Parts: sequence; structure tokens; C-alpha cells
Amino acid sequence: MHEHAPAPTSLGIDEAVSEAASTESDVTEVMETAGRFRVYLGAAPGVGKTFAMLSEGHRRREDGIDVVVGYAECHGRPPTEALLDGLEIVPYREVAYRGMRFLEMDLDAVLLRKPRLALVDELAHTIVPGTGKYEKRWQEVLKLLEAGINVITTVNIQHLESIADAVEQLTGAPVHERVPDSVVRRADQIELVDSAPEELRRRLLDGKIYSPQMVPQALNHFFRSENLIALRELAFRFLADEPEEELLEFLSRQQSGAAWEPSERIMVAVTGAPGTEAVLRRAAQIAARLQGELHVVHVVSGNGAARSDDDSLDTLRLVATEVGARWFELRGDDVAQTIIKYARDAHITQVVLGSRQRSRWWKMLRGGSIAQRVQGMAVAAGIDVHIIVRREVPPEVNEIATGGDGVR
Repeated sequence: MHEHAPAPTSLGIDEAVSEAASTESDVTEVMETAGRFRVYLGAAPGVGKTFAMLSEGHRRREDGIDVVVGYAECHGRPPTEALLDGLEIVPYREVAYRGMRFLEMDLDAVLLRKPRLALVDELAHTIVPGTGKYEKRWQEVLKLLEAGINVITTVNIQHLESIADAVEQLTGAPVHERVPDSVVRRADQIELVDSAPEELRRRLLDGKIYSPQMVPQALNHFFRSENLIALRELAFRFLADEPEEELLEFLSRQQSGAAWEPSERIMVAVTGAPGTEAVLRRAAQIAARLQGELHVVHVVSGNGAARSDDDSLDTLRLVATEVGARWFELRGDDVAQTIIKYARDAHITQVVLGSRQRSRWWKMLRGGSIAQRVQGMAVAAGIDVHIIVRREVPPEVNEIATGGDGVR
């Protein structure tokens, strides 16, 4: 569930554990009689925390443990949703807020059911204002623990209260939902759900984390490679019990570094000719694998300006947006020279072109094919070139991403 309002000021852990625990000895006594507490920690959304939590629930159930799902947020991901089958779900509360309906964990129902183990997703979640006894899910989790119920939960590293502000400055993305470090650190076991930054970006591009309309924003902001690398390192440091001061110092060093410059800048040259979309998507995969920035370049020649806004180009612009690429429209009668000039000016490290074997496009220019000319000039400029050969496309499909019948 998404945030509904800025997170309220967090209550202290002593208040949340028990209203009666007003002294240190009282809190100690409560914790000694509390249920066992396990946290699946992630460096970013999409690493698989909910999947890991539900999988653990199935394993415990097979071992004869009384397990219920107090709350699980699957974000519409089919593999995760499938894991709900076979697990008892305590019916959620349906609440209204600003004309919309939302689902929340029914804390009283879980307490009344009193399972041995409750699976409760999203520890930092802000409860819909005015609809429950508590403001944050971590307070509900502490109540379950106080009642002697074991809890497995999930949280991302950026939601830790002590470092949330610094993470905001590093990533440029607001962190509204927060949980006191002390709540996470009191867990009996913290397990990192890890995923390499390039794999996360690939999952994002494949639509396995967010809906398509959210991908470009995420890819160019929170999910930039250097942010994911820093957050992953931060999670490792937290697991190593580094104190708050050292975590903040690490984030400060990351933020004070030079402005991010990707080690690879990939450019794909496109036209409105059929088949170009596949070339663009292949270039996006290359960029994601190399953790690089993707530029999509369309060259409009003097006699092609009138056709620069056709439907096929509109589709390509949408695809470029989907994969988080930047779109550039250039003008120049010599396509190859225009491509290489842009590549030099933009410090492009790799150029992607698409072609079909034995294409008639190769015969279009006397000085050799555009691809051959681009390749020759790129070598001289120290730029790598990828020629994507599509052997299975029909003859009428685009012959090359920078040529064919639609050379601009």
C-alpha cells in the first residue's frame, strides 16, 4: 500500500511495546516474554522481501507451525501473489480515506486468532490516518510481539529513521515512511534479501517492480546504479552493527562525491522503419547490463523533416520513455556524420545499430553503408559499435535502425 500522508512523528519504542512499560526494567521484562522477531531487510524495492517472507511462512507451516498472514503487499506481482495460496490470511480491515478504500491489517483479529507466527509485511508502513489504534505498522508489530506472537516482517534500509534524511539527499527521493532503528535492531534475526544493482534495474525494465508508467522516473532517480550500490553497501554496514554515526558518515561521503557520471553511455540510432522498436529494447538491455545511460537518437535529413512525427516515431518515443532513455532528434543530411558528431559531443562509449543480412540498405550510399561508415568513424573516435542482426524478421521489416526506406 502506498503512503497516504507524511509520516507522523514516531512514538518511542517503550511506548509502543506497552503503555505500562514506563521504566527500563518494565521494558526488559516485556521483551523477555515477547514473541520471536525476524526481519527481512532489503536495499531497495523489488529485491524479493515479501517473496522471502511468504516462502518462509510455507516452510514453517510444513513444519507444523501455526502460521497466518497478518498483511502482505504483493504489488500485483504474480509469483508473490501465488505464495498466498495455502496460507491462512486473517481478513484485512477495509477503511475509507479521502474518498478511496484501502486495506489494513486487522490487529485485533490477529491478536484474537493468536497464531504462533504472523507474517506482517512493510514494517515502516503508515496506517491510514484515524482508522486504527496506532499510526505505524511497527507499533502494531510490537503489540503482537508483546502478546507472545512470533513475527516475520520486511523493511527497506532507507526507511530507518536515523538515516532517512541522508538517503533522501543522496537519492533525491522522499522517504515519508520511517521506523526507529531500535525496533529493527531488536530483531532476533535480520536477514538481507540481496539483489545486484544491475539485476534490479533489469527487473525494473521488465515491469517486475513497478507499473510501466512509473519505470522512467524510478530508473533515472532512485534506481540509478550508484544509488543502488550505495544502499546495498549501507545494508551490509547496518548488518555489521555499524553505529548510526558511521552510517551517516558513509552516506555523507557518497553525497559529497562528484556528480554521477555513468561509466558507459550507450546510444541507439533509430528511424520510424518497422522493426526498430526491437533494436531500441535490445539497446536498453545492453545499457541496463552495463549500468549505463541510454540515448535514443533520431536523425532527420533535409528531405525527411515532414515525416519526423509519424506514428511509428511516436511509438518509439513512448518506448524510450518506458525504458528510461533520453530522446534526441538531430538534423543533418549526412546520417553517419551526424551520428558520430553527436556521439563525440555526448561522450558516447557505445553505439547500437540494427540491420538485416543482405539488406538493400547497404547499397544506398556510394561511400559504403551508413553502418560501415559509422563503424569506421567510431573506431577512429574510440567508440564501440554493436550491429544487431535480426535474421527472423520478414524482408519488409526495417533493414537498419539508421536507414532503410525511412532514412532521415
